[in-house]
Amino acid sequence: MERRDFLRLASQTSLGAAAATLIGCNTAAPAPAAPATQPVMEAEELEEAVQAEQSLPDINWEIATSWPVALDTIFGGAEIFAERVTAMTGGKFTMTARAAGELAPGLEVLNVVEQGAVQIGHTASYYYVGKSPVTAFGTALPFGLTARQQNAWLYEGGGLQMMQEFYAERFGVIQFPAGNTGAQMGGWFNKEINTPSDLEGLKIRIPGLGGQVMDRLGATVQVIPGGEIFQSLQTGAIDAAEWVGPYDDEKLGFQNVSSFYYYPGWWEPGPSLEVQINLTEWNQLPEQYQEIVKTAAYEANMTMLSRYDAKNVDALGRIIADSDVELRAFPDEVLQASEEAAFSLFDDIAQEDADYKSIYDEWKRFRDGIQGWHGLNETSYLNYVGGS
Repeated sequence: MERRDFLRLASQTSLGAAAATLIGCNTAAPAPAAPATQPVMEAEELEEAVQAEQSLPDINWEIATSWPVALDTIFGGAEIFAERVTAMTGGKFTMTARAAGELAPGLEVLNVVEQGAVQIGHTASYYYVGKSPVTAFGTALPFGLTARQQNAWLYEGGGLQMMQEFYAERFGVIQFPAGNTGAQMGGWFNKEINTPSDLEGLKIRIPGLGGQVMDRLGATVQVIPGGEIFQSLQTGAIDAAEWVGPYDDEKLGFQNVSSFYYYPGWWEPGPSLEVQINLTEWNQLPEQYQEIVKTAAYEANMTMLSRYDAKNVDALGRIIADSDVELRAFPDEVLQASEEAAFSLFDDIAQEDADYKSIYDEWKRFRDGIQGWHGLNETSYLNYVGGS
């Protein structure tokens, strides 16, 4: 079919905009080679390689994390990673995940790994946008990539390779995706949000570039660890807070101190968590251990997402049935104002930060293409089977 014929036919359906976006993206650019940092060996092969090499050293690391132990999904990502490394090395390379505050404060994990105070951490990279806005790409950008799209960009779109080059040069750290929460909720509010003006003066807990977008919309932004959000909502120190989604949010009790539960979490449509390893420590590991770390991180990445998807369904049902919280969608007017503020922010940062711009340009090209494809095909299916 000729290009013009395809566009003519597509324009006659509700998929026209998505199809035009897909075809209009820069498809001529060659796809980046898959980064060499992806797992390249099967778990059984790695275990056999370790067993065959009797001279491999015994190593014990503790993992600094940003999470409370009670959150068995997100802290569980660090635990899965640790357990798989330990198992695949037959106990020769053991890892133990530690809760936020045990080895480092929850928002200081990258700092202590960079300093070499601990060898490894599990955290959300966008907690550290104050060090560099580039770190946001390792977790999520507002109105950015879904979990599947994020994985596609990292593993097959050159994103992980670009990020690792930046981390190595700027922080002396190497990182691997090791978890994803899937699309997050818009969070817990004690004030109604009907128009963009309702965001003005709102005291909200939200990190990363999403926080900077909220700041542009007039909100008063705070970044506090997950374990402190409940008390802050309860005492009125903040009016609103985002965390993850129903399963984690229910565990933290936010439904007991909030009036409204908003969706969607436009600032985190598919946020990755990552393991961060001091580069000097990484370079001293035997190659077999390095390959096992990559594989364990990959398993943690896939498992965490699956668990959230499975557990959020029942948790949301309980929240709605057992509390007085009202489930609300952000009005289109609010979403539109937020999206405009987000991309204005991205453009401003790109003008000031060459490192950010070099990654943002590639990320934006990838985003436009894959969202066109998903908008054409998958979104239409989900709108049909799940729409009301």
